[in-house]
Amino acid sequence: MPTELAIRVYEGRDFNAVETLWNTCGLLMPHNDPARDIAFCRAAVDADLFVGEVKGQVVATVMTGHDGHRGWLYYVAVDPEFDRRGLGRAMVGHAEAWLRERGVAKVNLMIRDTNEAARGFYQAIGYDSEPRIVMARILDRKVL
Repeated sequence: MPTELAIRVYEGRDFNAVETLWNTCGLLMPHNDPARDIAFCRAAVDADLFVGEVKGQVVATVMTGHDGHRGWLYYVAVDPEFDRRGLGRAMVGHAEAWLRERGVAKVNLMIRDTNEAARGFYQAIGYDSEPRIVMARILDRKVL
């Protein structure tokens, strides 16, 4: 882990910094409500949100959870001013360790097909594409 990075569990006081980071990194879409997503994560027993700090400033995040079968990563973000310092790798590694501690053997993530930078990052840290089709169905349009 980069020596200047401190990873800890998200706290309510982090909300503004996290929301700003997610906007800066282009993670939020019009249907994403960060407050709802964070509250949903924090209410779950099989999920957590971690923040990475440098000198007390939130500069990275990763949300992780599992369904009892597979782990998932969400909201992996690093402030562009801190790119290429290993922070993204450290955040993903932290989430993977959290999943391993819970007996989860595999982690998945989804990337928008237009996000070549994210694809390159995950490939560089050992992730591979799998021949799968992701299907979805909206259950509550009020939330999305």
